[in-house]
Amino acid sequence: MSQPSLAPFIIKRPWLRRWMQPLSNWYMDSAGYRKLGLRVDDLIPEESEVVQLALKRLSPKEAYDRVFRMRRAFQCSLTHQLLPKTEWTKPDEDSAYLSPIIREIEKERAEREDLDSLTIRKKPEPGSRRH
Repeated sequence: MSQPSLAPFIIKRPWLRRWMQPLSNWYMDSAGYRKLGLRVDDLIPEESEVVQLALKRLSPKEAYDRVFRMRRAFQCSLTHQLLPKTEWTKPDEDSAYLSPIIREIEKERAEREDLDSLTIRKKPEPGSRRH
């Protein structure tokens, strides 16, 4: 899930962010998933174990809403139609709901791996000689 990203670099530079914002808006609109009522995190492939665990951690309402959006988009795909413009996902509604959970799980796994590979060394007592 963790891919290199230029986003932190761009966000730290306001002039570059202002320059890239129209391009970003154009790209998000041309991607077409909003016209099917989907949100950006609905596009994350579910095959990985981390994503499966993140889906289990969703609240029941968020999980239901995700399934509803996916089924509705699938139906639109089968009929080769888009949703009415009033039902498109608006940019302010298109927020990440699964990515933060995925990042949290990845951090937990990295911490667990660090703790599992931890070696403990006993300090020699004062006055004792080491051979």
